[in-house]
Amino acid sequence: MKKMDHRIKKGVLFVPIFIGGLFLFTWIVMLLWNGILPGVITGVKAIGFFQAMGILVLSKILFGGFGKGHRGGWRNREKWMEMKEKFSGMTPEEREKFKSEWRSKCGSRWAMRQNPQDSPTDTAAG
Repeated sequence: MKKMDHRIKKGVLFVPIFIGGLFLFTWIVMLLWNGILPGVITGVKAIGFFQAMGILVLSKILFGGFGKGHRGGWRNREKWMEMKEKFSGMTPEEREKFKSEWRSKCGSRWAMRQNPQDSPTDTAAG
C-alpha cells in the first residue's frame, strides 16, 4: 500500500511539473523564434504561443521520437556489469574469438574503436 501511495504522490508532483516545463519550453521557443528568425530570414513572420508549441511537438516527433524516456538507467548498468563479469571470466582465446566475431559483424566501426595495444604491430615486435 505504501508503494501505491508513493506512486500517487509522485504522479501528483509530476503532472504540474511536466505542464510547467512544457509551457516554459514553448515560451522559450516562441521568444527565440520571434527574436531571431524574422530579422535574419526574409519572409519569416513572428509566431504565437500555440504555434511555438506545435513547433516544439513537431521537433520532438522528428528528432526525439517517443522512446521509453530514460534510455536505460539501472537496466543498462546491470547489463554492463553482467558483460564486464562475463568478459573478465573469459580466457584470452575466448576474448579474441569474441572480438573477431564483433569485427566481422560491425566492420570498420569496430576497427576504429580498437585499443592501440590490440594492434598487430605490438604483437609482431615480440
